[in-house]
Amino acid sequence: MVRDTVTGYCWPQSVGHGEQFGLHMSSSGARPVRVEIARVGGQREVVFTVASVATGDHETPKSASSTGCRWPLALTVDVDPSWRSGYYEVVMEIEVGDKVRRDYAFFVLRPESKERIIVALATNTWHAYNDFGGTNLYNGGTHVSMQRPMSPGYLHKPFGKGRRVTGTGAPDPQNAAHVGYIQLNHLSGWAGSAGWPDWEHPFIAWAEREEFEIGVCTNADLEDHPEVLDNASLYLSVGHDEYWSKGMRDTVERFIARGGNAAFFSGNTLMWQVRIEGCDRDVMVGYKGFFKDDPLMGTSRESEVTTLWSDVIVGRPENILTGVTFTRGGYHRIGRNVTAGLGGYTVHRAGHWIFDGTGLSYGDVLGSNATVVGYECDGCAFTYRDGLPYPTGEDGTPATFEILGTCPTQHFTHETAPRPPKPGEPSELQYIASRVFGTRDPEAVERIRHGHAVLGAYTNDAGATVLTSGSTDWAHGLGERDPQIEKITRNVLTKLG
Repeated sequence: MVRDTVTGYCWPQSVGHGEQFGLHMSSSGARPVRVEIARVGGQREVVFTVASVATGDHETPKSASSTGCRWPLALTVDVDPSWRSGYYEVVMEIEVGDKVRRDYAFFVLRPESKERIIVALATNTWHAYNDFGGTNLYNGGTHVSMQRPMSPGYLHKPFGKGRRVTGTGAPDPQNAAHVGYIQLNHLSGWAGSAGWPDWEHPFIAWAEREEFEIGVCTNADLEDHPEVLDNASLYLSVGHDEYWSKGMRDTVERFIARGGNAAFFSGNTLMWQVRIEGCDRDVMVGYKGFFKDDPLMGTSRESEVTTLWSDVIVGRPENILTGVTFTRGGYHRIGRNVTAGLGGYTVHRAGHWIFDGTGLSYGDVLGSNATVVGYECDGCAFTYRDGLPYPTGEDGTPATFEILGTCPTQHFTHETAPRPPKPGEPSELQYIASRVFGTRDPEAVERIRHGHAVLGAYTNDAGATVLTSGSTDWAHGLGERDPQIEKITRNVLTKLG
């Protein structure tokens, strides 16, 4: 039976000037493929086209999700010296009768020394959720290959209601609008949680229209090519940046320790530790809830076991770097969690420089019109003194961290999760408590039951500033042109970049 599809992937996914990458494709009926490559940012700039590429019709191996497709090379492309650092969209098309079938692949051109602001795309998270060819890290997989296509929705999405997983209108407890959108457009059921269209694209498009020069790399580049930050002034994390390797974290922490600034316009950031393995550095390992099966358990490298960074086994909570943690945050406007919440921050310290020119005052709400607080959020343990919140530091948040704004969140329980755990399994709230505190006794669970998205910043001894939005959805405030979100982002990129 002929399947009327074309699909493919680029390898390597990250290249530098003077290098080349390969495009590996499969076309139903071995139809020739038209290929177009475009840099996508503030504008879409076509840089390469070829009318017809001979391509075979290849089976997807049963182990594709964990070991890759390993399809033959269909096209080799040399990086032109004139191409700028950025995200490059690869469009593949075949003709089936009077119809055109289309799919997308991607690669990233790493920055040269001139870019002072560097965005690391959350590609580890994309791969963690990608379910092409079988399992991902959410349905039983522990190893995910980068050498396979991305399922529909991760690299391209049509516009329409429900495109965002966050509820942005009337309360939608079961996210029916998003589920309907996924079904209508035949996208992966996980495509609301990861991918280029969700957060990085609107952020980079806005920044380039504002004439900021942005260098782009992948998550893996922070480990394999740490020199991408050598000449940077500002490192950026955008959207859903959930999966980090030790090498990634070491690179960013060294960058900040020597005075480099960082802005985490992201949420659920740095939650899970992963490892990049394989001869081609093309397999991401993440045991997560199966961490006891990780071969590093019980060895001298137990701190690299692929569980929560805040796990008692690892003992390196993300707060130390970002100031906040998902364990003290949770969800806002998703499932049955804070479904009618503000979708924005209550401002506590309006005198901070990030608010310059916004007109915001104490107690005002920031970003609710665009629902910039949504989906997955990070917070910290804090207490109130004289009406203002201060971090307690018990979870690793730096003493100099200033809480600028907050919004209530909660973790999923058996009753509130869109994908409830099976009977007898712990809820997410219970599981996190067990890993952070070593027990899921009721007292431990209550310590993290009531979370917050925390907008805040701290400065280290080297003079570096680290800022966090504590929410995945900040970039939507830029995509929807919220003037106060735009002004704050402009302040951050101008002062720190």
